[in-house]
Amino acid sequence: MSAYSTCLRAAIVATALLVATTACSPIQPWVKPYEREHLADPIMALDRNPVSSTYIDHVFETREGARGATGAVGGGCGCN
Repeated sequence: MSAYSTCLRAAIVATALLVATTACSPIQPWVKPYEREHLADPIMALDRNPVSSTYIDHVFETREGARGATGAVGGGCGCN
């Protein structure tokens, strides 16, 4: 084996060990708990009109009892 292939093999093994050891480290959240309220603000939604989208979701859930898990409240009867 040449010196180049031995050095390359050592670099690959070192990289693999580095990746393996960093995969076991605890995941740190990027957003602090006190910053999450800003991300939950309706203005941060991707919709142009989040209030209208919430209302439309509520109407669809009211008419169709099988739909759900979109965040709107209500049942199949039309009540809140």
